[in-house]
Amino acid sequence: MKLKDKVAFITGGTSGIGLETAKLFQAEGAQVVLIGSNAERLTAAGNQLSGKPLLVRADIRKVADIERAIEEARAKFGRIDVLFANAGATTVAPLEAVTEGYVADNLALNFTGTFFTIQKAAPIMGRGGSIIVTTSFLNTIGYAGLSILAATKAAARSLVRTLGAELAPRGIRVNAVSPGAIATPFYSKIGLPDKVLSEIAAGITQKVGLKRFGEATEIAKTVLFLASDDSSYTTGTELVVDGGLTQF
Repeated sequence: MKLKDKVAFITGGTSGIGLETAKLFQAEGAQVVLIGSNAERLTAAGNQLSGKPLLVRADIRKVADIERAIEEARAKFGRIDVLFANAGATTVAPLEAVTEGYVADNLALNFTGTFFTIQKAAPIMGRGGSIIVTTSFLNTIGYAGLSILAATKAAARSLVRTLGAELAPRGIRVNAVSPGAIATPFYSKIGLPDKVLSEIAAGITQKVGLKRFGEATEIAKTVLFLASDDSSYTTGTELVVDGGLTQF
């Protein structure tokens, strides 16, 4: 098993990519610490996992919550070997609709939450540790109404390079996975009617080389590669898993 006896800390773990990654990590031998902000969804996610994951309710927009979640992981397991900073969300907002509060909330969830999760986890990670950050295909292409999300994900991509360089002397690798259009609950939360979502999905599908949305399990397998020793000489990079959306 690729993660036998490893401790994996996963934010945004109650659905989609985070939950599928947690399942795969467990199957590969890891002890999982699952972080979510909603108690009911966190419990439901825990019920889908085998073994006994450590479930921690925390809002990564709040540094105090991050510190508490890291401390719970340290108290139970003594360390973190794999950190998957996956939490993120937004709603569609055209230029004229963006407010100061909207920007602040997106930054807190999609960028500063990621930064402080890494900052607080790094002291209890040892040599051979792996940090994986979820970015987005929006790093590369422009998509109307998602300017702030795209900017935060581009910032997260930059963070992978800089913190990768900073943590390399300590033997900790930092990489990103960049999902394309993936069939997860993410799209149902961006504030658009079902009809509009269906039209957008059809348009995106036509732009994807493989002519389909990806599955969360396909991203989870890439995260497993970055988490395991299979990628022991890989750091600072971003693996794009988008069916060719940004390549063709």
